Amino acid sequence: MSSPVLIIAAADDWPTDRVVVELERHGVEVFRMDTSEFPQQLSLAARIDQGARAWKGDLSTEHRKVDLSRVGAVYYRAPGAFRFPQGMSGPEEGFAAAQARAGLGGVLSSLDCRWMNHPTAMARAEYKPIQLKEARACGLRIPPTLITNRPQDVLDFAETMGDIVYKPVSSPVLIEAGQLKSVYTRRLREGDLKDTQGIDTTAHLFQKWVSKDYEARLTMVGDRAFGAAIYAGSDASHEDWRSDYSALTYAAISVPTDVVSGMRRLMHRLGLRYGAADFVVDAQGDWTFLEVNPCGQWDWIQGNTELPIAEAIAHDLKGAT
Repeated sequence: MSSPVLIIAAADDWPTDRVVVELERHGVEVFRMDTSEFPQQLSLAARIDQGARAWKGDLSTEHRKVDLSRVGAVYYRAPGAFRFPQGMSGPEEGFAAAQARAGLGGVLSSLDCRWMNHPTAMARAEYKPIQLKEARACGLRIPPTLITNRPQDVLDFAETMGDIVYKPVSSPVLIEAGQLKSVYTRRLREGDLKDTQGIDTTAHLFQKWVSKDYEARLTMVGDRAFGAAIYAGSDASHEDWRSDYSALTYAAISVPTDVVSGMRRLMHRLGLRYGAADFVVDAQGDWTFLEVNPCGQWDWIQGNTELPIAEAIAHDLKGAT
């Protein structure tokens, strides 16, 4: 009997639904949970003793249960926040959330099985400075990059590099006045650096502008690589394709062998089995690595290119059971 796959994802995450369907189509037992269900709809009981090699116990809901010792693989994808009973004060809820993270999160993180991806590996991989350092060490081409809060260093960098871009070092998403906003990559033009006020307030990331024929999304699933070209149809999407999805067209493409090999090495060094990597491809066909998102979206690429990404994710998880 095959081992079950534990799915830890938001209950309304429909790309994960596709993975579950693929797993069940191949007869794999699936236990799906969202951390937002704990502790009201999901319960945990786990125990470890001197003679035990690992935690033993189970996760259970009103209708289902999974034995922790049987879990063969875990698919972890942006689950929701814990939800506690009404009537708790703010400090009480904060304390309960910390205990839930350390207790439930700690037990789950200790599961010795295949992860896609383990939360600790994801947390490290989300640092862009680490990504760029490791990507270069793995043989991938990277753009000259400056991270600083010194205005003069930015001016010197621009003078040396010519055209440069600004992009967030961390997540480009913020909430202001109750509205969700995104900070997109911006190509800096003449006059943009005449006023450097604000640079000294935090860390900023600047890179040399890489001339592009098109951009590429390289979705890595285990050792498999799925390449898709992203063609910009507007000035805004040429700078950052995320700023104008309506102007984009897509095509499945082959990926140079050296790029695939470099990405496999990078994924291994970062401890990831899944990653959505972004590249710039110039007119000569050279690929320049920008970043890899350990929890990046893939369903829209599959929908526009028919690349079998959900099937590959299910196959990789199934292979561990």
